[in-house]
Amino acid sequence: MNAEQQVLQAARTLVEAFASNDTEGYFAAFSTDATFVFHTTTLPLIGRAAYRALWDDWQRDGFRVLACASSNPVVSLQGELAIFIHDVATRLQVGGEVVESLERETIVFRQQQEQGRWLACHEHLSAMPEQLPTT
Repeated sequence: MNAEQQVLQAARTLVEAFASNDTEGYFAAFSTDATFVFHTTTLPLIGRAAYRALWDDWQRDGFRVLACASSNPVVSLQGELAIFIHDVATRLQVGGEVVESLERETIVFRQQQEQGRWLACHEHLSAMPEQLPTT
């Protein structure tokens, strides 16, 4: 499997864990020093632990991922880094209400030297501009 295929597989694993609300599997796809920028939070989250703490709060408040589908994947290899861009259609339960969203996401993966495994080290999620047609 070449590097691009490895990154695509790492992204699929991450999205599948998120889609199935598999907390442990989802967070295992990120390095401990990962950073996160979400249009739904006021500040960036620095470190996997910061995001995990917020996730756990959300879960206690009734947050659940019901479905997530990735489309239009693009991979750009940059040495030991890979930039993965895709569109994300998500269905969530938030406080007893079902919410659907269409977003665009960039995930930066870094190849781990000791295992050769690709882990996400940065995630940036943006709302899909409403004036654009879905792709």
